[in-house]
Amino acid sequence: MLPIILTNLMNGLKMSKGYIVCVYESINDINTLKDYAIKAKEAVEKYDGKFLVRGGQNIVTEGRKFIRTVVLEFSSFEKAKEFFYSSEYQMAHKLLKDSVVRNHQIIEGD
Repeated sequence: MLPIILTNLMNGLKMSKGYIVCVYESINDINTLKDYAIKAKEAVEKYDGKFLVRGGQNIVTEGRKFIRTVVLEFSSFEKAKEFFYSSEYQMAHKLLKDSVVRNHQIIEGD
C-alpha cells in the first residue's frame, strides 16, 4: 500500500514554492544594510534561493509606499523556512539591529 501512496504523491502532487517578501518602511543606516545584504546573499545562495525582486522602481496603486521591496523564491515553503531560521541567515539578520524598519513574511505559493 505504501508504494502506491508514494507513487501517487510523486506523480500527482507538486510541492508549492516558498517565497519571502520583505518591504522596508525605513532604512536608518545604508552601510549596515549593505553589510547585511552581503551576508544574506550568501545564505540565500546556500539554500538555493533566487532573488525575484531587489529594490527597483515601483508604483503604489493602493496602500502605503515602501522604500524598498525584496522578494525571494525557494523550491518549497519548507526550504524558505529552513533558510530564514538558519544560523547563516540569522547571523546576517542580527547585523540589522535597529537600522531598518521592515515587514517580513514567508509565504507558500505556486
